[in-house]
Amino acid sequence: MGMTKMKNQSAISNNPNSGTTIPKMDRNTPRRFNYHLSIGTKEAIAGYLMILPWIIYYLAFIAGPMLGAFVISFTNWDILTGPKWIGFENYRELFHDEIFWLSIYNTVFYTILAIPLHVVVALSAALILNIRTRFIGIYRTLFYIPVIISPVAIGLMWLWLLYPDFGLINLGLHSIGLPSLKWIYDPHLSKPIIIAINTWLFGSTMVIFLAALQDVPRELYEAAEIDGANLIDKIWNVTLPMISPAIFFVIVLQTIASFQVFTYAYVMTKGGPGNSTMFTVLYIWKNAFEYFRMGYATAIGVVLFFITLTVTVFQFWFSKFWVHYETL
Repeated sequence: MGMTKMKNQSAISNNPNSGTTIPKMDRNTPRRFNYHLSIGTKEAIAGYLMILPWIIYYLAFIAGPMLGAFVISFTNWDILTGPKWIGFENYRELFHDEIFWLSIYNTVFYTILAIPLHVVVALSAALILNIRTRFIGIYRTLFYIPVIISPVAIGLMWLWLLYPDFGLINLGLHSIGLPSLKWIYDPHLSKPIIIAINTWLFGSTMVIFLAALQDVPRELYEAAEIDGANLIDKIWNVTLPMISPAIFFVIVLQTIASFQVFTYAYVMTKGGPGNSTMFTVLYIWKNAFEYFRMGYATAIGVVLFFITLTVTVFQFWFSKFWVHYETL
């Protein structure tokens, strides 16, 4: 039976009228392989191709410069000549640099006071502007306008308003018989003034809170009212837990930004008076572009990076105790 079956198959394959031909394999004939990719693999490849420009940008302008800065922090480089390797000498000098520690203190002081004030003011404005009333769009726009103004222009405007001799604020105080103040030129007032300016620029944070507030289900407020909750109870027990992810997001962004405060101190005080506004990033700038100590400035930047990273990691760890994510 086996021999008969093989003969029949051979006859069919060699018969031109049988309608079925089996091609003969040649040793020189290349074999073709069909690779069947799953839908998930195809989507992953498409996704990586889509973000490839961003990956190139990140490697070229973020990750690459960060790695280069880390290497430069171990050198003595005055920009005009080539860098010279000095090991950990820059980091040793940091521990004995009083201005560096003062800049860290100023930055931490700014961060501790600026973030709570900024968040509270922005959230309060968002709660008020979340009420449905006439011209609400105009009110929201007016609160947001300061954000779109150039930070340099804002710094110059406040410097003009707070100038001790002819500033409009002191002129107003004189007109009502009150004594004038040095304002930004007073070491005790300089940091609080910069914190106040940061609090005044709450428009972007307000928009984030507004978006979060509008996603809170109305049914939760109705249920709280049935239980006898007043306005404060509804804000504390419904609003804040529901928008806690947005609050956490804002706190993280504001923390990172506060460790990078620079513009208003540079425009208004140049770090004075008496180094009272010598923030860390401003001190980095002075060492790099005034003292031409690029290696030392980079070492300060590396230390500031790890401080910011540590604080951010702690915030993410601590968020599990108070941030409530909606589960389906």
